[in-house]
Amino acid sequence: MFVAFLFNVFIVFLVVIIHYECLYKLTFYLPKLTVKHRLRIAFGLLGALAAHVAEVCLFAISYYFMHHGEGWGKLTGNFNGSLLDTIYFSFTTYTTLGFGDIEPIGKLRFLVGIEALVGLMLITWTASFLYLEMQRYWKIK
Repeated sequence: MFVAFLFNVFIVFLVVIIHYECLYKLTFYLPKLTVKHRLRIAFGLLGALAAHVAEVCLFAISYYFMHHGEGWGKLTGNFNGSLLDTIYFSFTTYTTLGFGDIEPIGKLRFLVGIEALVGLMLITWTASFLYLEMQRYWKIK
Protein backbone atom coordinates (compact mmCIF):
# COMPACT_ATOMS: atom_id res chain seq x y z
CA MET A 1 0.00 0.00 0.00
CA PHE A 2 2.90 2.34 0.76
CA VAL A 3 4.29 1.84 -2.75
CA ALA A 4 0.91 2.76 -4.22
CA PHE A 5 0.85 5.89 -2.08
CA LEU A 6 4.32 6.92 -3.26
CA PHE A 7 3.38 6.22 -6.87
CA ASN A 8 0.27 8.40 -6.53
CA VAL A 9 2.26 11.23 -4.98
CA PHE A 10 4.81 10.99 -7.80
CA ILE A 11 2.13 11.19 -10.54
CA VAL A 12 0.42 14.14 -8.84
CA PHE A 13 3.79 15.89 -8.49
CA LEU A 14 4.51 15.44 -12.21
CA VAL A 15 1.06 16.68 -13.23
CA VAL A 16 1.29 19.79 -11.04
CA ILE A 17 4.77 20.56 -12.40
CA ILE A 18 3.50 20.23 -15.98
CA HIS A 19 0.63 22.58 -15.25
CA TYR A 20 2.74 25.12 -13.41
CA GLU A 21 5.39 25.21 -16.12
CA CYS A 22 2.81 25.58 -18.87
CA LEU A 23 1.02 28.48 -17.16
CA TYR A 24 4.35 30.07 -16.28
CA LYS A 25 5.52 29.90 -19.89
CA LEU A 26 2.20 31.30 -21.09
CA THR A 27 2.52 34.20 -18.64
CA PHE A 28 5.98 34.89 -20.04
CA TYR A 29 5.22 34.49 -23.76
CA LEU A 30 1.67 35.85 -24.14
CA PRO A 31 2.69 39.51 -23.62
CA LYS A 32 5.39 39.11 -26.27
CA LEU A 33 2.95 38.05 -28.98
CA THR A 34 2.37 40.76 -31.56
CA VAL A 35 -1.25 39.82 -32.20
CA LYS A 36 -4.59 41.24 -31.15
CA HIS A 37 -5.60 40.63 -27.57
CA ARG A 38 -8.32 38.21 -28.68
CA LEU A 39 -5.72 35.94 -30.18
CA ARG A 40 -3.57 36.18 -27.05
CA ILE A 41 -6.45 34.82 -25.01
CA ALA A 42 -7.07 32.11 -27.61
CA PHE A 43 -3.39 31.10 -27.50
CA GLY A 44 -3.56 31.09 -23.71
CA LEU A 45 -6.60 28.84 -23.82
CA LEU A 46 -5.00 26.48 -26.34
CA GLY A 47 -1.80 26.33 -24.28
CA ALA A 48 -3.71 25.53 -21.11
CA LEU A 49 -5.78 22.94 -22.97
CA ALA A 50 -2.57 21.29 -24.21
CA ALA A 51 -1.36 21.10 -20.61
CA HIS A 52 -4.60 19.44 -19.52
CA VAL A 53 -4.38 16.90 -22.34
CA ALA A 54 -0.77 16.08 -21.38
CA GLU A 55 -1.83 15.63 -17.76
CA VAL A 56 -4.74 13.37 -18.71
CA CYS A 57 -2.36 11.31 -20.84
CA LEU A 58 0.08 10.96 -17.94
CA PHE A 59 -2.71 9.62 -15.74
CA ALA A 60 -3.84 7.35 -18.59
CA ILE A 61 -0.36 5.88 -19.05
CA SER A 62 -0.26 5.24 -15.31
CA TYR A 63 -3.61 3.42 -15.48
CA TYR A 64 -2.43 1.41 -18.46
CA PHE A 65 0.67 0.14 -16.68
CA MET A 66 -1.16 -0.38 -13.40
CA HIS A 67 -3.91 -2.36 -15.15
CA HIS A 68 -1.39 -4.58 -16.90
CA GLY A 69 0.90 -4.91 -13.84
CA GLU A 70 0.54 -7.30 -10.94
CA GLY A 71 -0.95 -6.18 -7.65
CA TRP A 72 -2.22 -2.75 -8.71
CA GLY A 73 -5.80 -3.63 -9.54
CA LYS A 74 -7.77 -3.60 -12.76
CA LEU A 75 -10.14 -1.53 -14.83
CA THR A 76 -13.31 -3.46 -15.57
CA GLY A 77 -16.55 -2.94 -17.46
CA ASN A 78 -16.59 -1.52 -20.98
CA PHE A 79 -12.79 -1.74 -21.16
CA ASN A 80 -10.58 -3.76 -23.48
CA GLY A 81 -7.19 -2.94 -21.92
CA SER A 82 -6.04 -0.53 -24.63
CA LEU A 83 -4.22 2.75 -24.07
CA LEU A 84 -7.06 4.53 -25.86
CA ASP A 85 -9.54 3.20 -23.31
CA THR A 86 -7.36 4.41 -20.44
CA ILE A 87 -7.18 7.86 -22.07
CA TYR A 88 -10.98 7.92 -22.33
CA PHE A 89 -11.28 6.80 -18.70
CA SER A 90 -8.75 9.41 -17.62
CA PHE A 91 -10.63 12.21 -19.42
CA THR A 92 -13.90 11.25 -17.71
CA THR A 93 -12.16 11.07 -14.35
CA TYR A 94 -10.06 14.25 -14.70
CA THR A 95 -13.10 16.30 -15.65
CA THR A 96 -15.21 14.51 -12.98
CA LEU A 97 -17.69 13.61 -15.72
CA GLY A 98 -17.53 9.94 -14.74
CA PHE A 99 -19.84 8.00 -17.04
CA GLY A 100 -19.37 4.86 -14.94
CA ASP A 101 -18.89 2.49 -17.86
CA ILE A 102 -15.36 1.64 -16.65
CA GLU A 103 -14.84 0.75 -13.00
CA PRO A 104 -11.53 0.65 -11.11
CA ILE A 105 -10.79 -2.28 -8.81
CA GLY A 106 -8.00 -2.56 -6.23
CA LYS A 107 -5.23 -0.08 -5.44
CA LEU A 108 -5.79 1.65 -8.77
CA ARG A 109 -8.93 3.22 -7.24
CA PHE A 110 -6.86 5.59 -5.13
CA LEU A 111 -5.21 7.18 -8.15
CA VAL A 112 -8.66 7.53 -9.75
CA GLY A 113 -9.95 9.49 -6.76
CA ILE A 114 -6.84 11.63 -6.66
CA GLU A 115 -7.11 12.35 -10.38
CA ALA A 116 -10.64 13.70 -9.92
CA LEU A 117 -9.46 16.07 -7.15
CA VAL A 118 -6.36 17.14 -9.06
CA GLY A 119 -8.35 17.66 -12.25
CA LEU A 120 -10.84 19.86 -10.43
CA MET A 121 -8.04 21.91 -8.88
CA LEU A 122 -6.09 22.32 -12.13
CA ILE A 123 -9.17 23.23 -14.16
CA THR A 124 -9.96 25.88 -11.53
CA TRP A 125 -6.36 27.10 -11.64
CA THR A 126 -6.64 27.44 -15.43
CA ALA A 127 -9.90 29.36 -15.12
CA SER A 128 -8.27 31.78 -12.67
CA PHE A 129 -5.25 32.16 -14.92
CA LEU A 130 -7.38 32.91 -17.99
CA TYR A 131 -9.48 35.38 -16.01
CA LEU A 132 -6.34 37.28 -15.01
CA GLU A 133 -5.06 37.21 -18.58
CA MET A 134 -8.38 38.58 -19.85
CA GLN A 135 -8.23 41.38 -17.30
CA ARG A 136 -4.75 42.24 -18.52
CA TYR A 137 -5.66 42.43 -22.22
CA TRP A 138 -9.31 43.41 -22.37
CA LYS A 139 -9.71 47.15 -22.52
CA ILE A 140 -13.17 48.43 -21.66
CA LYS A 141 -14.00 51.61 -23.53
